[in-house]
Formats: sequence, structure tokens, C-alpha cells
Amino acid sequence: MADQLIRQGVEIAFGVPGESYLEVLDGLHAQGERFRFVVCRHEGGAAFMAESYAKLTGRPGVCLVTRGPGATNASIGVHTAFQDSSPMVLLIGQVGNDMVEREAFQEIDYRRMFGPMAKWVAQVDDAARVPEYIARAFQTATSGRPGPVVLALPEDMLTASATVPDAAPHRPVVAAPTAEDVAAVIEALARADRPFVIVGGHGWTRDGARALREIAEALALPVGCAFRFQDTFDNAHPNYAGDVGIGINPRLAARIRAADVVLVIGARLGEMTTSGYTLLEVPTPRQRLIHVHPDPEELGRVYQAERYVCAGADRFARALAASIKASSPPLVARVADWRADLEAWQSEPPLYAKRSTPARLNLWQVVQTIRRLAPKDAIITNGAGNFATWAHRFFPYSGVEHCGKSQLAPTSGAMGYGVPAAVMASLVAPERLTINFAGDGDFLMTAQEIATARQYGGAFITIVFNNGMYGTIRMHQEREHPGRVYGTRLMNPDFVAYMQAFGGRGHRVATNAEFDTAFECALAQVLEERLPVLIELAMDPEDLTPGQSLSAIRDAATARDRAP
Repeated sequence: MADQLIRQGVEIAFGVPGESYLEVLDGLHAQGERFRFVVCRHEGGAAFMAESYAKLTGRPGVCLVTRGPGATNASIGVHTAFQDSSPMVLLIGQVGNDMVEREAFQEIDYRRMFGPMAKWVAQVDDAARVPEYIARAFQTATSGRPGPVVLALPEDMLTASATVPDAAPHRPVVAAPTAEDVAAVIEALARADRPFVIVGGHGWTRDGARALREIAEALALPVGCAFRFQDTFDNAHPNYAGDVGIGINPRLAARIRAADVVLVIGARLGEMTTSGYTLLEVPTPRQRLIHVHPDPEELGRVYQAERYVCAGADRFARALAASIKASSPPLVARVADWRADLEAWQSEPPLYAKRSTPARLNLWQVVQTIRRLAPKDAIITNGAGNFATWAHRFFPYSGVEHCGKSQLAPTSGAMGYGVPAAVMASLVAPERLTINFAGDGDFLMTAQEIATARQYGGAFITIVFNNGMYGTIRMHQEREHPGRVYGTRLMNPDFVAYMQAFGGRGHRVATNAEFDTAFECALAQVLEERLPVLIELAMDPEDLTPGQSLSAIRDAATARDRAP
């Protein structure tokens, strides 16, 4: 088993040890420095690390967990890998075949458990077939639309022996566009008056991202990035129009609805990217829709496009760029208009701009400080919650073309993702600064993985937005049931002391001046001392969203309910 992981190019895996796969651990021990096993503090954190590793590197992430509780804990990472289209292989210890179907200790039927959220689930019952199963697992995880694969490993199989040749390394299969596809797309874009491009998905390389930029420049195309794939295109580029996800700029949404051609490259047209399936009409959009995606099952799933192109996003972009002749489009002004809308959207929001007295801690200013001081290739991670709005709306991602992946966030909306992703990034890419945005509720779901960072020398900055509540749910609660607060309040620990208990550094700030000082100090502590650093924002609970305060949301809902 260990040999075959090495054959498939695996250099690092994340997991929690268990007696059900002791033989695999022993096999990995024999590999010495050829293999790195990062021991985590919870299987959910380990699975998030494997999934975020796939995002950051483009290579399949590997996670090892024990049976039963270990597998159920890890399922959150499998679900995220499935919804985010990230290649991942989860290896699970399993009861021996001599005990199967008896509900033995921690026994679960993994085919039934993981079937709806994995590309392939199997159990390796014969040691002679280990090379075959491992090779297929990596081939399946990385080909077409990438995703997770789950393999169960019975204990008796792991102690068996067999003489069998090694399998060859996997070679991901990704479809390429036909010449006819490329010509038709170029013609549609050239004739369009109001085109728009949505990009996202897995597998973009620097060459592919460069080709995408060349296409946008040659045809004066405004470009938006799908939900939590904002780093696909350089956010500072004049053709960048904004992110197409939760809390979309209303002017951008209106322009997309009014577009005559919408080209989607690599992204799924799911609920978040389509604003609840409202940007495009179901099943046949008013816009001429061209959908490029590596999985034929995704094409036509919800929307009937004018043209489907089954191809990898990166390959499609490079093919399109090679066929487009550079020109000076007469419609450059249309790009400037989209860009002006974005810049207005990213200016200081109403929450602060309309206040009679300045806020002590202005969260928009917090992001401006990070923009000013953080390196351009910084990696930003986050989990789920209203706090993530500040990173999504106001932080500019440099783009895959310039520095590779820089946004690690779950399109599945999983809380607790940001800390494990930051730990992983600080270990795999220590030369880059990693910054995690976290809510107080989000942070404590996986904060124990700071111990993993300390064990292996990881260092990153985590910024905790502390408002004493599950903010997103409170927002919906006030909107639907104003004033009837139930189940959303939180009592938090001393976050600074918590980080210090792991041997890291901590700062608590209540003003922007304090944050500026703390962030400069944190940069030095991470880059020079190689320590994880926490900055707790003692934020005003009223500052729930950039557009509306908590009271404003409640008052609007109350007025609505009182209206005749």
C-alpha cells in the first residue's frame, strides 16, 4: 500500500492514526524521508487539509483515517471535495472480512455512506489487487471533473501478502475542445454586444490563466470569478468585473442578466454562482449560454446552453487564445463601465460611510491594512460565515497567472475550513504568507489544528472576528423572526490566551490603530519567528454585514411584519 502511494506521486498525507490501519502506517514508516505523514488532531481537520492541498497544488490530496468515527469525522472533507471538484483520496481502515456484516466494532458500509458524495467508493479485499485499486483511485480522482475517491482497507487484507507488479503512475484524462468548438465560441464572442465571462473550477495553470487574460484583452471581455474561485483571474486587471457568488454586486448581477452572451469556463452553474438560479433562467436562459466544463454530466444539468464544450478549463483557454488574433476592440468602454461598478462596490460600504461618528473598529479599514501590508502572493483561507464577506468583497486576489492559487475556501459552505487550510498552506508553501479569516464560531470548530501547525513548524496569521454569535444564522433569524433570538448566542474563551497556550502569539484589538500595529507585529512574528499568530477583532455585533447593521435588518423585518 505504501509503495503504491509513492508510485502515484504522493509525497504527503494528512490523517489521524488508528488501529485499523496500523500496517499502512508501518509501511509508510519504512519509506523514511520519501513520505511525510502530517498527524492531525481531528479527522475533519485532516480531510480539510487534504482537500485544500489539492486546491493549492493541483495534485490529489490524501487523507488516512480509521474506521467508524474516523470516517464519519472525515466525511465533511469528502463532501467539500465533491462540491468543490477537488481531487482527493480518502483511505479508511475497515473491519476484517471475517467480521463483516456483523456490525462489528466501528463497522460501516462505506459504499452506502459515501456513495452520494464521492466519485468512486470501493473496498480492497484482496492484497493482490492493491496496485490496481490505488491506481484507479488516483486516475478517477484526477480525471474529468476532479473529486474524491474513498477506499476501505480491511485489516486482514492489510496483513496479507501477494506477489504482484506495481501499477504505473496515474495520468489525468482531461478533454480538449475541438476546432469547431473554438471557432464557434470566437464567433459568438466577436458578434456579442454585451458579453460576459464567468471563470472558475479546478485545474488552472499559470499558462492557462495567462491565456484567459489574453482572450479578455483581445476581445474586450469583462470577466467575473465564480463563488470562491476569485483567484482565477487577476482582480487588479481592468477587465475584472467582480465575484459571482454570495452577496453579488447588484449592478454586476443586473449586467449579467442583461448580457447577450455568457461564456462559462470551468465553473459549475450551481446555486451560489447563479444567485439561487436567478442570474440565468431555468432551463433555457435568455442569454446565449456557452458552458465549458470537463464533465459531460455537468453540462445541461440545470441549464440548456446554446453550446456545450466538454473540455478542461485550462486547455480550453489555451486553445481559444491560440486561435484569437489580437485586435483593438471598439468596445473597450464597456469593460471600463463594468470595472467602475466594481470599484464603487469595493469602496467604503454604507455600514461605515454613512455614520455620523466613525466606528472604533472599521472592518473595511482592517482589510485595507491587510491589502497594504500583506505580500501580493499571500494565501487567504476562510471557512463559512458573514465574516468571509470582508475577504470576498474587499480583498484583491492576484490571480493564478501571477502567483498560483491564493484563495482556499469551501464552495460547500463548510464551517471550520479556514484553520486546517491555513495549517496545510503554511507547511506546504512556507515561503508564502498565509492569512486565515475566521468567525468566532467558525474558528473553534477546528482551532485544535493549531497544535498540528506547532508540531510541524507551520506559521500563519488567523484573524478572528469575535461578535459572540453565529452571525450568518443570526442575520437570517432577525430577517425572518425579528427580535426572537434563539440558539445563536456564543460564550467565547480568551482567544489570545488560547493561541498562547499552543506557543503562538496573540493580539486583541478594538480600534483600527491597534489593528495596524498588531498586524505589523504579526507579520514579523510569522515571517521571522515562524510562529502562528492570532489577532482577535473585538468587533461591534451591529457590524454584521457591509450593507446593513444588525439593528437595520431587524427594524426592516419588523416594519415588514407590521405592514397591512
